[in-house]
Amino acid sequence: MIIFDCDGVLIDSEVISARVLIDALASVGVKVDTAHVQTHFLGRSWAKVAAEIRHSHGYLPGTDFEEKYRTELLSRFERELVPTLGIQLLLSQLTTKACVATSSSPKRALRSLELTGLSAFFGTRIFTASEVEKGKPAPDLFLHAARRMNTNPAACLVIEDSLPGIQAANNAGMQVLRFTGGSHLQGASKETLTLGGKVRCFDKWEHFFEMVPQANRQPGGRIDT
Repeated sequence: MIIFDCDGVLIDSEVISARVLIDALASVGVKVDTAHVQTHFLGRSWAKVAAEIRHSHGYLPGTDFEEKYRTELLSRFERELVPTLGIQLLLSQLTTKACVATSSSPKRALRSLELTGLSAFFGTRIFTASEVEKGKPAPDLFLHAARRMNTNPAACLVIEDSLPGIQAANNAGMQVLRFTGGSHLQGASKETLTLGGKVRCFDKWEHFFEMVPQANRQPGGRIDT
């Protein structure tokens, strides 16, 4: 089974998310830059992001802040969000069982996949951090997805872009590949992306079946709900 992360893997959202969060924090006097966001927030649930902001900057984002951030983010998604290049063709050919496991909120995940035309490929097979006690890098979300999909964790391959996601896959005893084709990872060195050679990476979906020869494919396309 293939478990896809959403942000930065299926959808090219991380640059948008970073800009919106940086602006939202600046409005309450908290200054962070893109590098800080990528290091401390990328791939984490909102609860972990809020805790990190409080720990590092002495500001705890409350419900009002979160709601305003999410509203603005979805508004920007409506105008700017696109799928990662080539993912639609890949999903139309992939016949191996697959699902989504994401740190995003259910509303954000569902709307993101709808906007990018990807929701029909997964139907109800979309799992979020809201369904488990601990988010990434804990293994809970990926193990939950495997249980819901009636699949042994050892038979799962996770496609991730973030360090917490890679750690979560390792902690779950699953294989993992790092997708590095998102805009937020452009310009990073090979050493950085591969974690010093510890993780296999690819930056184009056209290479997926070369990287994962055990995955099943069919020519043409299919949409499975």
